[in-house]
Amino acid sequence: MTDAATVADLRRRLAGKPGDGALLAALFAALDAAGQGGTPEEAVARSNFGEALRRQGRLAEAEVHHRKALAWLPDFGGNHFNWGVTLQALDRPAEAASAYGEAARLMPRFAPAPCNQGVLLRELGRLEEAEAALRRALSLDPMLAPARLALAALHRDRGDLDRAVAGFRACLCLRPDLAEGQANLALTLKERGQRGGAKDDAASLTGFERALRIGLPDPGGVLAQLVQQRRHLCRWDGLEALSARLAGLVREGRTRQVHPWIFLGEGAGPELERACAERYAAWKTRGVAPAFPARTIRGAKLRIGYLSADFHEHATALLIAELIERHDRGRFEIVGCSYGPDDGGPLRRRLTTGFDRFLDLSAMTDDAAAQAIHRAEIDILVDLKGHTQGARPGIAARRPAPVQAQWLGYPGTTGSPAIDYVIADPAVAPDDHQRFYSERIVHLPDSYQPNDRKRAIGPLPSRADCGLPGECVVFCAFNAPYKIGPELFGRWCRILRRVPGSVLWLLEGPAEAAVNLRRAAVERGTAAERLVFAPRLPGPAHLARHRLADLFLDSSPVGAHTTASDALWAGLPVLTVPGRSFAGRVAASLLRAVGLPELAVPDWDAYEATARRLAETPAELAALKRRLEDARASAPLFDTDRFARSIEAAYLAMWEIHAAGGPPRGFTVPPHTGRPMN
Repeated sequence: MTDAATVADLRRRLAGKPGDGALLAALFAALDAAGQGGTPEEAVARSNFGEALRRQGRLAEAEVHHRKALAWLPDFGGNHFNWGVTLQALDRPAEAASAYGEAARLMPRFAPAPCNQGVLLRELGRLEEAEAALRRALSLDPMLAPARLALAALHRDRGDLDRAVAGFRACLCLRPDLAEGQANLALTLKERGQRGGAKDDAASLTGFERALRIGLPDPGGVLAQLVQQRRHLCRWDGLEALSARLAGLVREGRTRQVHPWIFLGEGAGPELERACAERYAAWKTRGVAPAFPARTIRGAKLRIGYLSADFHEHATALLIAELIERHDRGRFEIVGCSYGPDDGGPLRRRLTTGFDRFLDLSAMTDDAAAQAIHRAEIDILVDLKGHTQGARPGIAARRPAPVQAQWLGYPGTTGSPAIDYVIADPAVAPDDHQRFYSERIVHLPDSYQPNDRKRAIGPLPSRADCGLPGECVVFCAFNAPYKIGPELFGRWCRILRRVPGSVLWLLEGPAEAAVNLRRAAVERGTAAERLVFAPRLPGPAHLARHRLADLFLDSSPVGAHTTASDALWAGLPVLTVPGRSFAGRVAASLLRAVGLPELAVPDWDAYEATARRLAETPAELAALKRRLEDARASAPLFDTDRFARSIEAAYLAMWEIHAAGGPPRGFTVPPHTGRPMN
């Protein structure tokens, strides 16, 4: 039978069975073999056939049929809409948004097309276009809950939390059973609660729980938020079971949406932390591919780009400010690549002055930001965010620089194939931990963490000024409340009981956290008044009050990072137990670099015993404080020039490996022995 005859026969048979999938497939194959196009009706049928394949998970086959359907009938909006659905399933959001946009143009009264387009444009960071599409969808159908949901999320992206809350609540009035709406409202309340709303804190817990009860395709992300919020409020009842459930989802590979930063707080170990980070990174950057040609040629100066949202009053900025100023300008050009807000503060002004160039990427999409970095001819892009709050991994995923590293902001692996190196040290990431990192480990010789010698320490207040008893041992634990778990808190209470009259000085957090901690202290046989809460103060005043304390007690599984540097810079010894992962080993790194390695003790029994011994031997504590005072002028931890030379040596080695054509490989930077720069 000729091709033409086969096509005619199949068309005749389909006339009696228009929904026969086997006959449709045969017809499409025959038309393709004959090099013929189908009729308009057959083009629509082929698009619908592709959609049926998509629902069966046969995405590659669906894509073939959609392409043919569009070739046969390019001016039918339904074909473009179906094509968009399949592209979305293929994790190609930019192409899907374009397909939905064409569907919206061809079907101007069909609200789902601009709705879906707006949802994806928001995910791509194209907020102005997204808002226009979503408002168009709502003008066509004010009851369209997905459009209201996405528009409220867009308000949250812009930091307008009040409008976001109102938008999510309006959406839930239409669809109270919409789990995604409940989860988004809860997340926005959580964020607003961090700005001081106690009612929002409690309401967010209810929202997360309600979303989980309704059911989500991937519950991991919401479960992680619930666990973190309970830790933030020190609500420990039932927490162990929730944490076990969360770890189980990650262990079994049943979630991509667990935020890696939150998961570090579970203490599940570096192997699971890597699995969590890799799945999350793949999910957040789905559909994104390297977009720039390889380059091995550099200029006379190696151009380093520091990528962050935190070039303002933030812990990362506090640590790196002097480093930016002390880089060797004879060999390096230092570029700030900022996608965060300008708070107008002195630290922002200092940083923008300190960089040789400052790229403000805050209003750009990820694609445009990557283009700007590429145009700036950055040789090594250093991501200072990792998976911390406000991160935009889609920028680095496009590989705008030939060499890419992550450092300082995130204590673990990003799990991203776009990041070649993690800058660490032997204490936080020992050689035998390489298997827990997707990046190659680069060891700096002292600590991975820089410091700013220009940080001012204010006048010393009195203990009475700070609400502390005049004559007692003061144990300081200024870590955030979410780092305090029930087991650790039990140990702190035992230390208080064994050191009569001592107090535990904590940093003020949510009001509920203080209530819950005082209740937990009483339950553990410790008077509530032995907990003293310190209000948040500006930097110099905050540093000064450390000098009223006797010993800083570190936390676990996430320990003190910048908080530990603050204590050591102010002259307060820090006691720690190195954890299983980077996040719990930072204080040990800092103690090694400041010359007090003996305060990183091997286990928690030794931690309790050491805290008690030091409290009972004031001469030993005084000697530790004298050593810290001397260390301010001589220890590697506070030698910014020494640190600059070490990290610069790391950058040069990274580039040499790249220029030689080899894959990234781990290495150790030798100790710097040259004279400091003036």
